[in-house]
Amino acid sequence: MLGVRMDKWLWAARFFKTRSLAARACDLGRIQWNKQPAKPAREVHVGDLLNIRTEAGDFEVEVLLLSEVRGPATVAQTLYRETESGRELRLKAAQERKASFVFSPAPQGRPSKRDRRKIHQFRGEK
Repeated sequence: MLGVRMDKWLWAARFFKTRSLAARACDLGRIQWNKQPAKPAREVHVGDLLNIRTEAGDFEVEVLLLSEVRGPATVAQTLYRETESGRELRLKAAQERKASFVFSPAPQGRPSKRDRRKIHQFRGEK
């Protein structure tokens, strides 16, 4: 096997749950292939560098193996190797997200009638 479609490989490597989600990410420019925007039909080869932006974070990976079938997660993790710089950036961003939650506590239950009036007044509503 010389190459695999980008959307198939992303799906097989378990970055996306479906091929259509992987193709959509390519169309939206969330996938970079060797520092260039990637289309879903672009062929991935061993040794390519991919920058992948997902809800889980930004991944910078090197393609090690090719696969067209989606297997268990342990097999999917052997398809790529995350670069050290990409891993550090992703972990740093995760720590920043965790830290931001500490400073913005969630409200305790529903707002009271008085609180709702203040919210409406702040928004400029009736």
